Amino acid sequence: MASFDAEYTPLEEIPKIRTELRDTFASGLTLPPAFRIQQLHQLARMCQENKDAIVDALTLDLGKPKIEVFSGEIGPIVDRSLYAAERLREWTRPEKVEVGTAWQKEWDTRLYRLPKGVVLVIAPWNYPVVLSLQPVIGAIAAGCCLVLKLSEVAPHWASLLTRLLPQYLDTRAYRIVNGAVPEVTRALELQWDHIFYTGHSAVARIVSAAAAKHLTPLTLELGGKSPVIIDPASDLTLAARRILYGKFNGAGQTCICPDYVLIPTSAKAAFIAAYKEAYAEFFPNGCLDSDDYASIVNPTHHARLKGLLDRTKGRIVMGGRVGEDKRGRMVRMELTVVDGVEEEDALMEGEIFGPILPILEVRDIDQAIEFVRRRPHPLVLYAFTQDDDVRRKILLRTTSGNLVFNDTYMQLAVKELPFGGVGESGHGRQFSKWSFDLFSYERSYVDVPPHLESGLSHRYPPYDDMAMAIMSAATNMEIPSDEVSGGGVEDLL
Repeated sequence: MASFDAEYTPLEEIPKIRTELRDTFASGLTLPPAFRIQQLHQLARMCQENKDAIVDALTLDLGKPKIEVFSGEIGPIVDRSLYAAERLREWTRPEKVEVGTAWQKEWDTRLYRLPKGVVLVIAPWNYPVVLSLQPVIGAIAAGCCLVLKLSEVAPHWASLLTRLLPQYLDTRAYRIVNGAVPEVTRALELQWDHIFYTGHSAVARIVSAAAAKHLTPLTLELGGKSPVIIDPASDLTLAARRILYGKFNGAGQTCICPDYVLIPTSAKAAFIAAYKEAYAEFFPNGCLDSDDYASIVNPTHHARLKGLLDRTKGRIVMGGRVGEDKRGRMVRMELTVVDGVEEEDALMEGEIFGPILPILEVRDIDQAIEFVRRRPHPLVLYAFTQDDDVRRKILLRTTSGNLVFNDTYMQLAVKELPFGGVGESGHGRQFSKWSFDLFSYERSYVDVPPHLESGLSHRYPPYDDMAMAIMSAATNMEIPSDEVSGGGVEDLL
């Protein structure tokens, strides 16, 4: 298993890289759809042809099981690169806009979707492939040049991509910056045409402040505490299996991980029993020695998680043990369930980002909804129910970036829907066409034919009564009477 050390990018080189990319963008290299399609194909080839090396890198960095790397990291990039390439000409085609005003009918009105320019993507460590390259797909598809700042917490992936990217993508348009706080700070001092940041809300505030200095548009993919609401009438065995699936992926170190469970008292014991049964089925010899379970990324994060367990006032009813990775390089934490957790508990202070699942009792679904409403808007709200009234109530009375019923984690498999947060969990949307739109801007185009001049002469002074009548016509438009009955929230559904 070869290792390749990627040196940190010298601080003085970062402005030079940005300048070179600005020159490339000005040259028009990335503008033709054929170029973008070819680069998207190359991105797919890079991941496909080096999938074993990527698995090795993520094993070294995160102890990730091979199946998680294939299904959650490499596969989505290959699939979505090809999806974007196939649809790119449709996405970039100018749109003829039909106007409804008679005197504008002969005008040429169009909408163009053009690249924003040179963009900065700041990637995290927890899903290092998909969370670094997914925005790259959007930037390439939109026709942008980009700098990709990789996380120093996943050094083997950073090293591998630093070596591979120049072999597959055009380095006149796409470059990597490696480093830690000084390097990303230097990059943020520069003006970019868009910044895409994935990570923690505390760092997002720093990124936002830096972007504001240049009025740079910004996408924040954050996280937060994504709750699970369980209807006691739902299939608790199914809910337990699917929640456990969402929790063990990446050892819970993912922004869409189900963070805590809100469940009525009447169903709590049965749910915990079902969760234990699912765990015994998935990991018959326990997860600490399983090749199907990831490690905690480093001792700092492990100490943080252990500290949460030490401070909780809840009762550990499953798991709680720690152990070394089989390869002896990392620590692991057992999938853990903590019962009797209260709202002010240590486990509720912030995003857990690990394999700990707090259980909070509620009186009923209404109390669960009110609990969610009192807290910052989550990236994802999960709910298990077959009751249409409960579905409708959760939809209309809560706010979250995504809403998923009767499963966890699998919303990432739907590339035709947008993904992103709201409020504290971020803003902006990505996946497929949404990623293309993110790095594009809509440029309106109007061409007023010269032969229509006679019909526009009333706009020139000196004004007379006829000009006043024509120019003020909109101020006299009839306003329809309002309908005060016959509609409700059902119109939204």
